[in-house]
Amino acid sequence: MRKIIVQEFITLDGVMQAPGGPDEDASSGFKYGGWTAPYFAEADGAADEFMQKWMQSTDILLGRKTFDIFAAYWPEHADMWPGINDVTKYVMSNTLNENKTGWKNVVFFKNIDDIKKLKDSEGSDIKVHGSGNLAQTLFKHDLVDELCLMTFPITLGTGKRLFGEGTIPAAFTMTDSLITPNGVIFANYKRAGEVTTGTVSA
Repeated sequence: MRKIIVQEFITLDGVMQAPGGPDEDASSGFKYGGWTAPYFAEADGAADEFMQKWMQSTDILLGRKTFDIFAAYWPEHADMWPGINDVTKYVMSNTLNENKTGWKNVVFFKNIDDIKKLKDSEGSDIKVHGSGNLAQTLFKHDLVDELCLMTFPITLGTGKRLFGEGTIPAAFTMTDSLITPNGVIFANYKRAGEVTTGTVSA
């Protein structure tokens, strides 16, 4: 069985939309595209080391909009993400069934059952980048094994959020973390069963 890892940049209030640049995703009038850039400009060596680990190439699972963004950029910038052109890109889309981008190793899925079959197969871990609607579908069907979240010390108040209406109650355990000097929190979590409750004693 393969692990599905949701790996995202998020704000303190959970916004994940367009972290990389102003033109990445301006849907619904979002005007803060590129909100991570000032923090990366101040990144230190420890953060660089953590990012290199996060950017290790695995097969990836994308929603259609994120696929469009990635397919337009990464084929010509593979030096920044070694191996990205060689891994398999699984794309969840109800509208696309043909790869017209020229990006190699692309497979299209139509429904959640396709993802369940992929998860039950043999192979490497599968990472989800961006793809907010897809991530919420994965949460809804309890298909997320791990989270890798980079939380930035900023609130935006508007924009697409990682945890939406599809999120189910679930417990996670932190497995690794780093806080950079400029306040960015890297944190890795793995699924840890059901949510438990109790009474806090005085």
